[in-house]
Amino acid sequence: MVSQKVAIKNPTGLHLRPAGILCKEAMQYKSLITFSFRDNTANAKSVLSVLGACVKCGDEIEIFCDGEDEEAALKALVAAIENGLGE
Repeated sequence: MVSQKVAIKNPTGLHLRPAGILCKEAMQYKSLITFSFRDNTANAKSVLSVLGACVKCGDEIEIFCDGEDEEAALKALVAAIENGLGE
């Protein structure tokens, strides 16, 4: 299992569009991908789970990847978040 903390840069946080982009990216990997935010854990492959975390701009989440492609998954998701998830 690998993990890394990353700050959300999107001005509106993880609303529907960036949450969808995050999930689409996560679904490309076989690993279990979750993130923690304020004592909650969300499944990064579920749009409803990501939206339910209520992550806002400037919040820091910790992404956890566990599986055969965990390193590649973590690197790709951190890069996607740092690039603004399409915004």
